Amino acid sequence: MDIGKISSAGIGSGLNVESIVTQLMTLERRPIDLLDQAKAKLDTQLSSYGKLQSSLGSLRDAARALTDAGSWSPTTVTSSDAAAVSAVSTGSTPPGSYAVTVSKLAAAQSLTSTTVPSPTAVVGTGTLTIEIGRWFTDPPDFTPTSGASAVSISIGPGEDTLAKIRDKINAAGAGVTASIVSDTSGARLAIRSNETGETNGFRIAAADDDGNGADAAGLSMLAYDPKTGASQMTRNQAAANAELTINNIPINSASNTLTDVLDGLTLRIARVTTGPVDLGVARDTETIKKSVTAFADAYNGFVKLMREQTAYNDSTKTAGALQGDRTAVALLNRLRTMIGGSSGATASFTRLADIGLVPQRDGSLKVDSTKLDAAVGRLDDLKAFFARDDTGTANDGFGTMLRQFADLSLGSDGAITSRQQGLRDRLDDIATRTTNLETRLQLTEKRLRDQYTKLDSNMAMLSGLQSYVSQQVTLWNKSTG
Repeated sequence: MDIGKISSAGIGSGLNVESIVTQLMTLERRPIDLLDQAKAKLDTQLSSYGKLQSSLGSLRDAARALTDAGSWSPTTVTSSDAAAVSAVSTGSTPPGSYAVTVSKLAAAQSLTSTTVPSPTAVVGTGTLTIEIGRWFTDPPDFTPTSGASAVSISIGPGEDTLAKIRDKINAAGAGVTASIVSDTSGARLAIRSNETGETNGFRIAAADDDGNGADAAGLSMLAYDPKTGASQMTRNQAAANAELTINNIPINSASNTLTDVLDGLTLRIARVTTGPVDLGVARDTETIKKSVTAFADAYNGFVKLMREQTAYNDSTKTAGALQGDRTAVALLNRLRTMIGGSSGATASFTRLADIGLVPQRDGSLKVDSTKLDAAVGRLDDLKAFFARDDTGTANDGFGTMLRQFADLSLGSDGAITSRQQGLRDRLDDIATRTTNLETRLQLTEKRLRDQYTKLDSNMAMLSGLQSYVSQQVTLWNKSTG
């Protein structure tokens, strides 16, 4: 028997070396398995704190909305003819009524050229110069708009079809937009100001390569300048300002959207009216109630999540990820104490139940619509109840208290942030310990395999020697028989 040819552990000796080493390594890996279990638990806790962080952030946003002065002054606008006159309020417009009469809409200047056979028809080469300004009709005169510059557009060979001239005008940024209108008679170029208003009219000068910039041939067919008499295009619409009255006060506007006429009110006019259109501005109490209800919803969501994460279920014998976690339990208890307490922000309301947010046995808040409606009727008191900031005293409003609580908990040194960092530090420590143990296990496994491989070889050698001796004894017995 050639003992040197045995290469697989256990073949020569009958020992199951692989099984022995595997079982020994399973025992050796027990510390790593325990670390993996600890890591899984910490990962779950860290994930739970991430959910708490997000939920508390939502509660903070809802509380902050109730401490913002703008949240308490929303208004709604109604119109007796919204198709003609409408408005949107930013909240700073005082409640009241406004009578709006529109006698003229703002308009953009519009020109149309003479007809050519098709959009691909050649017009001519040269230079078009477009300038934005105001037209005066008696006599025809033009005053460039302050700050606007004339734009020159060069039309070269291969760029002189009606369609390509349109594209060149649109790419020039001259304050106008060109388009092609086609019908059975052919194609025409229409040019319109980008903005409405008297000061957004325009004129077009043509330097025609055919030598005549005033005739209807070549590029000069696109000229429009009544002041010089070079006007081959037809004006379909003159640039004009809107004219209207608000409570009999004359208003002139370059736009049909007026943003600076009434404080906090954006007015939009869409057609001339035959009489006044009544706009009514009133407090938007529904939006205020939605903000208060959103606060209650955000609080209930956070409390429900906290209870789920810290609870123990006797029937299923399962615990929440943060069951027994002192930081989470302390946060929940502090929050419930705050919600169940009182505030001296206003004498009219002292507890949340007074305004219709009634604490329940499970820690949630139930909205009593009747009480909330009554509280909204005393808007100044309700605002103080939530928004008063008395520098951390008992006179702080509930919105201020909740916002400060969330800010402290979520801050860089806050309870939630500190606990998250603590969990991350423990996970880093486990990762380091696991890496070190894995390195040691590799060395241990190598040592065990070397030892059992050597044992296997020795046992195989002894087994071969035993067979040889047995054969010799058998032969000797036969020879002496």
